[in-house]
Amino acid sequence: MTFSCKNFDFNTEDCLKLNSECIPGRPGCVLIGKVKFSEDIEKRLKDLETETSKKKKRHR
Repeated sequence: MTFSCKNFDFNTEDCLKLNSECIPGRPGCVLIGKVKFSEDIEKRLKDLETETSKKKKRHR
């Protein structure tokens, strides 16, 4: 990604503040409202939720 955020872990590409995958502009992100993103944030969040729920189902 081509942005700067003090909460971005370059090794894992995760958000250290939200302890999850970095999706710039998502609720809770320090960049929300400060910059405009070209990606569809809602789609990435839905994909992340779907992936997370699949992982939880496997671990039951």
